[in-house]
Amino acid sequence: MIEPVRVPDLSSRPYGLEVERTMTAPPPALYRAWTERFDHWFATPGSVLMRPAVNEPFFFETEYQGMRSPHHGRFLRLVPDQIVELTWVTGAGGTDGAETVVTVELVPTDTGTRLRLAHAGFADEAARDRHSQAWPMVLEQLDRRTAEPA
Repeated sequence: MIEPVRVPDLSSRPYGLEVERTMTAPPPALYRAWTERFDHWFATPGSVLMRPAVNEPFFFETEYQGMRSPHHGRFLRLVPDQIVELTWVTGAGGTDGAETVVTVELVPTDTGTRLRLAHAGFADEAARDRHSQAWPMVLEQLDRRTAEPA
């Protein structure tokens, strides 16, 4: 029996952001990157524990300037090649322990994909602003890595 998805209550954390980018890769490659190949473009290789299924928890780490940052969450919604929605929790300097929600929408274009990322549930403007600055760079890296042969 599949358990119902328990969506985080974001009502006390009203800050969010949206980022859009035209990507080179088609939607199936980007969907796979978000659900099966996180260590190819974002996470530290060897740190990913992830199985693409709704309600399934995941864990990975990133490394930046010698600092390791654990990330964890769970998948809330998966529509193959169209939508990946997941919770996103990091520590100090990230989401500050808040369970935020990242929604990635993939829309095919003639030359690739229009990717729209919404990240909601930040407790304050500072956390939102850090992510507003980071996500465009992360999506640029995703675009570069998914355009490369696998």
